[in-house]
Amino acid sequence: MAALAALAALAALAPQDRETVVARPGEEQERLAAAWERELEGDDELDVFDEVSPPAAEAEAARRVLRQESD
Repeated sequence: MAALAALAALAALAPQDRETVVARPGEEQERLAAAWERELEGDDELDVFDEVSPPAAEAEAARRVLRQESD
């Protein structure tokens, strides 16, 4: 299951961000994927966005997780 979440999270990233994440160790990728799932599940704003465009909501969640990592 974690591998599927990691793949979905990677697919939601912009190509340059995807390369950055793929270069990280597997455990780090799984941690980021879990954070991505929590972001999707826990943000009401993304729920509304998801109704209009699920891929856009997934991409926004991925951007948020990476932004939090860099802060």
